[in-house]
Amino acid sequence: MTFSRRGRFAFLRARDVPVVDSFQIFGPNVIPSLVSFDVRWEAIEPPMELGQGSAVSPTDPAAFLGSFAAARAVGSFSGSEIGFTFASNPGASSDLGYAELGTERNGAFL
Repeated sequence: MTFSRRGRFAFLRARDVPVVDSFQIFGPNVIPSLVSFDVRWEAIEPPMELGQGSAVSPTDPAAFLGSFAAARAVGSFSGSEIGFTFASNPGASSDLGYAELGTERNGAFL
């Protein structure tokens, strides 16, 4: 994963990652497969600072610190197994959904 210096862009690339395909969750039939993907996030709004860090109890849901910005994500995905391959449409995006870009510190890491 690569981030820009100001945290406005991020890029994730994975090639031929071995996974197991199954026809049902934890089912008996599994097939070794490979997946590849590229995803690029670009912040489209200024980041919002969230959380209260160590100012609250460690069990409080606000016991984290983060900076998050709404983003646009664009990606491509593909996979293959014996006798079957798939690929996403080039340039598939989060335009009909939601993406977020940011950093977070939580728990024992505060």
